[in-house]
Amino acid sequence: MAIVSNTVDYLDGETLLEGFFAYDDAIEGIRPVVMIHHAWAGRDEFVAGKAIRLAELGYLAFAADTYGKGILGNSREENAELMAPYMQDRAKLQRRLLAALATVKLMPWADNGKIAAMGFCFGGLCALDLARTGVDIGGVISFHGLLVPPDNLPHPQIKARVLVLHGHDDPMVPPEQVLALENELTLAGADWQLHTYGHTMHAFTNPLANDPDFGTVYQVTADRRSWLVMKNFFEEIFA
Repeated sequence: MAIVSNTVDYLDGETLLEGFFAYDDAIEGIRPVVMIHHAWAGRDEFVAGKAIRLAELGYLAFAADTYGKGILGNSREENAELMAPYMQDRAKLQRRLLAALATVKLMPWADNGKIAAMGFCFGGLCALDLARTGVDIGGVISFHGLLVPPDNLPHPQIKARVLVLHGHDDPMVPPEQVLALENELTLAGADWQLHTYGHTMHAFTNPLANDPDFGTVYQVTADRRSWLVMKNFFEEIFA
């Protein structure tokens, strides 16, 4: 096994973006694709690490860039400022997600018939919004994602299978939002499932999260369990 990783520039309109990809060059030919959407700070080492772990599982992993090449937040205030335009203009966000999907499909190792997307926090919302656009991909996963529905797609028709991994004690996603998402996915005709982890807050997969007052706390058991569920989901949709 030899994991190859690098960055690749791509465009959404005139905006220059920089994705990070990883794959195992011991595997010959095309392979399933997993896109990874970053949290509110931007495309950082956290999602790069996830891409490498996914490459070790035999996938072409592509960590997409929502904000623009080299743009990263360094504080809560900067992160919120970076995320806000995409929360306020979900059509803009969805165009950015589709640009990443178009880019990864051009990679020579990509099996375009076997594509999934996943994301963390804001990235979980990105994965769900990609599914809401109606793209014909295998599935999407939201890890402790934001669940606020977009105002520009009030009646989505979802083709991708959906997996939502949620902390019961996440203060950023109240129970009414979880119920609303369940109803939305059902009305959209989606094949969906929701796993809720008890005694678990926001950002439960991030070992650096340790701010209970803000609501972001790493939870090692939920992190391990959610990764196992992810692997099972990919094995199912890529079979």
